[in-house]
Formats: sequence, structure tokens, C-alpha cells
Amino acid sequence: MLVTYLLVFILAGIPLVELVVVVPLAIIGGLSPVPVAVLGFLGNALTVMLLIVFIERVKGWMRSRKKKRIGEREHVGEELQNGEEVDAEQDSQKEKRARVLFDKYGLPGLTIFGPILVGSHITAFMGMSFSSKRHLVSGWMLASLGLWTIVSAVTASYGVTFFVQDVEENGFLIRLFQQLNN
Repeated sequence: MLVTYLLVFILAGIPLVELVVVVPLAIIGGLSPVPVAVLGFLGNALTVMLLIVFIERVKGWMRSRKKKRIGEREHVGEELQNGEEVDAEQDSQKEKRARVLFDKYGLPGLTIFGPILVGSHITAFMGMSFSSKRHLVSGWMLASLGLWTIVSAVTASYGVTFFVQDVEENGFLIRLFQQLNN
């Protein structure tokens, strides 16, 4: 049984498998809602926070390299030309959606709606890439993940128990692991 809860933690932390998918599936599968919600939140929040810290470190490294290059160019006497560094990569559809959310609603709107519309990891990445401060992105992301964890857990729990009374004894995950143990 411990393995199933460990899987919830791990799956919630995987960028393509989102918290709002893992938590309801685990509850529908027969796992207890409170531990599922807590482990799902912790798994997703851990990887999102690691991503934010990583992006902050990369941005700092890039700033220091840029300063070093500018210093070298000024030392040699070269002038920087406008448009020298052009990003040739095209934005993906998810990045475009995230940018629209950010432009329309700011960082709070991006972090609250982003986990549902584009995914929590892409939301954190885009929040950091739009020049937001790390502590603001972290705070808003944790609040958003907490909100979506509660919403998905409560909705799944009450929705499942409305249709299936004894889901914690007969859930598909419970039956699967019982068969594997036999």
C-alpha cells in the first residue's frame, strides 16, 4: 500500500503528468484523499520549486556571462549593435497561452490558471522567463498548487463517493495491488 502512495508522490512531480490528474485518479482508484492530496502537492511543489531555483541560477549565470562579454567588447573597443542577439526559436502553443495569461492577468493570473491550462512546470518556467522575481513566482505557485490540490481532491472525493460508496475498499488501484501481491 505504501508503494501506491509513493507512486502518487512521484507521478505528481513529473512535468507531463500533472497534479490535477494524479490526485483525482488516485482517489478514484481507492486511495485515501488526504494522504493523496498531501503527497500529490508535495511531489509537484518539490519539482516546481527545483525548476524555479534552477532557472534563477541559469539566469544569474547568463547575466554574468553577458556582463563579461560586454566588458570584453568595451575593452577591445567594439560597439554593440542593436538586435545582435536574436532568439530564433518559435514559441510553442503552450508558451503563447502562458504569455497571453501573463499579459492579461499578470503573475497571479498566470500562476492560478496556468496549472490547468498549460501545466504547473510550464507555468513556473514562463513566470520566471517573464522577468518575475523568484520569491513571487514561488509564493504564487505554491498558493496555486495548494488551491488546485484542494479543488481536485475534494471534487474527486465527493464525486466518487456519490457514485461508489465503498471506493476505498473496491477502488481499481486497491484491487490491482491486491492482485499483484497474490
